[in-house]
Amino acid sequence: MQQGEVQRVITDMLPYLNNSQLIKLKESMKKLLSKKESNELKNKVLLTRYFSSKRAEGCSEKSLKYYKATLIQALNSIGKNAREIITDELRSYLMEYQIQHRSSKVTIDNIRRILSSFFNWLEDEDYIIKSPVRRIHKVKSVTTVKETYTDEELEKLRDSCSNIRDLAMIDFLASTGIRVGELVLLNKDDINFNERECIVFGKGNKERIAYFDARAKLHLKKYIEERIDSEEALFVSIRRPNKRLTIGGIESRLKSLGNKVGISHVYPHKFRRTLATTAIDKGMPIEQLQRLLGHKRIDTTLHYAMVKQQNVKIAHRKYIG
Repeated sequence: MQQGEVQRVITDMLPYLNNSQLIKLKESMKKLLSKKESNELKNKVLLTRYFSSKRAEGCSEKSLKYYKATLIQALNSIGKNAREIITDELRSYLMEYQIQHRSSKVTIDNIRRILSSFFNWLEDEDYIIKSPVRRIHKVKSVTTVKETYTDEELEKLRDSCSNIRDLAMIDFLASTGIRVGELVLLNKDDINFNERECIVFGKGNKERIAYFDARAKLHLKKYIEERIDSEEALFVSIRRPNKRLTIGGIESRLKSLGNKVGISHVYPHKFRRTLATTAIDKGMPIEQLQRLLGHKRIDTTLHYAMVKQQNVKIAHRKYIG
């Protein structure tokens, strides 16, 4: 509430209150406004320090932007100094947010995780004694089995390619399992054809090696050899001036190739999930897959890999009888 709003309230109440009552109301509202502005200022300082800490840990700017919007919305809604917020106020906020926005349980748990990260930091830095989020447990949600590409769908996508760039891109995504954000950052010089590997920069600017298969090598090499542009990017637009492909450009192209052969929901991340599932299905140790995908936590890797039911049946007969 700003000073102008205070005056509007006073004006609206003129017919109903005497001078003494109006003065008291004005003083009370100004005091409330002053406290709110003070809380917002204190929260701003805490958030600035928190995000400096997250940046130092290597958190991506995209994640920080999402964290910032979520935390500011929560703190402004509760309207208190973060150091004074209690568990019940956070619970009420999450419940009201879910009702107001008709949010899924996954969304609410994401907000809970972000709040937990912030208040745990406040605790670690001795701004508070104990995080009020500690007693707010993970929101249980129904686990859905996310789709992967079948071998037949991958072949159909390859057949739908009318140029060597698209074919090389599909083979590269399918065999490396890298993120689309990592793909658009790759340059031609990053590719080691002899070892069939490349260095990619993942989340938090963390460097790792990704590997591709023989088919991807042949098509990628042919694509690079046929190019006549001077762009350093690994994948560029077909039309001149042949600029580096963007995430949106790759997503749009893959969707178009999928529509061409009647495959719905074709997007880059599905290649990553397909590779993870195939690797697990063929017996790759989960720790190696974690390293291959560049995951910080093994729990994340397990979310990507879908174990086929037939293999569960075979394993049961093998190990249990």
